[in-house]
Order: sequence, then C-alpha cells, then structure tokens
Amino acid sequence: MNFLSARGTHEHVARTQLRDGSVCIIAVHSTRLGPSLGGTRLFPYASDAEALADALRLSETMTYKAACAGLPIGGGKAVIVGLASEKSPDLFRSFREFVNEFKGSYIAACDMNVTPEDLRPAREVSQWIHGMPRSDGGCGDSFVLTAFGVYLGIRTCLAYTTGSTSLSGRSIGIDGAGKVGRRLARMLSWEGADLYNAALDVISPNSIGGRIDFSTASSLRCKIVAGAANNQLVSAEAAEALLKRGILYAPDFVINADGLIQVVDELHEDGTSHERSRSQVYMIPARLQEIFWRAHQNGLIPHHVALKMAQQRLCRSATSTIR
Repeated sequence: MNFLSARGTHEHVARTQLRDGSVCIIAVHSTRLGPSLGGTRLFPYASDAEALADALRLSETMTYKAACAGLPIGGGKAVIVGLASEKSPDLFRSFREFVNEFKGSYIAACDMNVTPEDLRPAREVSQWIHGMPRSDGGCGDSFVLTAFGVYLGIRTCLAYTTGSTSLSGRSIGIDGAGKVGRRLARMLSWEGADLYNAALDVISPNSIGGRIDFSTASSLRCKIVAGAANNQLVSAEAAEALLKRGILYAPDFVINADGLIQVVDELHEDGTSHERSRSQVYMIPARLQEIFWRAHQNGLIPHHVALKMAQQRLCRSATSTIR
C-alpha cells in the first residue's frame, strides 16, 4: 500500500495495485463521527489522476451525507480502475486485503458496477466489508431503498414548488437507466408521471456525477433537479445559476442517503432490519423541507445550507458508536 501525500481535508489516501494489475485507491475523508464508510466503484477511468479525483470528491460527499442523515459514521470511498466485464472473485479477494490494511477506519460496500455478490469473496475473511446479500444475513443491494428515498424527495420538492405531492401528469426526465433509475421510473409512472415529455417538471440525475455545469444549469428546462447521482453539480456557479432561474435543487447528499442508511443498519448490534432502515428514509422529506425553508428565509442556495448543516454536526460531534 502506498499512502499518498495529504490531500486537503482528507485523513488518509492510499493507492495499491491489485493482483490482476488494476489500480485501486481508497480515500478516507473523515472519521470524526465514526469509521468511514463508502461504496466501491469499478470504472474505466482514463487515468489514475482521474480516479484519484473521483475518490476524493466521493469520500468527502459521503462525510456530508452521513452527517446530514444523523449517522454515526464518516466518509470514505474506494475506486478500482477497470472494466465491469473483467471483474472476478480474485479481484475482490485482493481488494479485501487492501481494505484490511486500514484496520477498520474504512468500511467498504457496493457502488457502481459492484454488487453484493461481487463482494461476497471479500467478506469471507474481512469484517470491514458490508452490504452483503440478504441470503448471507446482510442488507442486500441498496438500489431499491435509494430509489424509494429519491421518490419521496421528488414528492417533497413538488410540494414545496406547487403545494401538492401529486405526480399525476407531471413530466419527469430520468438521466441514467441503471438499477436506481429504472426502479425510480417504475415508482413514478405508477402514479401517473409522464417520463417522456420534453418540457419537464423534474430532471432526475441518476448516473455519474458532474453532469450539471454552469452552461447546463443555465439552459435546463425544468422546475426541479432531484436525483440519486452523487456530486451532480460541477461548481458553485452551477448552483447559483439554478437558483437565479428559479429551479429547485435537492442537495444530492441529502436526497440519496438511503443506500448509506441501509448499509449502516447492517452494522447494528441487533443485525440488519429493513423496517428500521425504511423508517429512517422517511425522515428525508423533513430534512429537505428544513433545508428549503432555511434557504428561502436567508436567500441562500439549498446546497450551501445542506453543507452548513453537515459541517455544524461535524464540528460539535465526538466519535459515536452504532447501537
């Protein structure tokens, strides 16, 4: 393992080469609230530098996501440079060894192109791999709960902008037809939403992040941006452009916290409980309402309000335990 030099506010960043030659980077942003936890992303990055940048961004976002959700964990992330078509059990066994070197300061779970079944070989001899299949006593794949939380968040955004949570006749564009995007589309269409209208009420980003820059934000034809993708906005300028155009943005690390909530529940001393996880997801609408209210009262951007809320919890916290 090669520890990289300090990167901004990150506590640890390390790089290694797995047995198949793939580069893997683990970034631990914060353990202030507890051990860092974050998914494992397998992606064909163009360079190691691009992979590092993504690990740094995503791990920081995980810190804010956990803080806003009131979870007793910090933020971390693992990225593996490679193709999904080339993954193998041996790849994840090698990954397990890398995770073990962090001695519990980083807990790994699933993310893009990595499933609970993929991580099963790694879990065999590592207590720091979670998000296991339900057949193994784990919480299973988090995409269902993630989609449900975004669905609740979209209804909350509609209530704030229109006074009604009804989806009937609403036009919603879903960017990203992966597991979360497809599940979300079904939930929305069941209630009468129109997913194929060019003039949109809602745009829901559910693929990779960094899709909304200043130019895109200045040209979007919608009233709401709310989705499951991490790091949807490229810059503060993009957030300001949405505000100026009257487009409500649901901070991604608030609306998409559901998957994290589910994996953290697997760490509970009584074991995982779908009912307990789902009850926490129902708190997301109230968090969004508070963020929107504070933003409106103070003339601020919702994204900045959410960041401040997360930072305030981090500042007043002591390391917690999961009970």
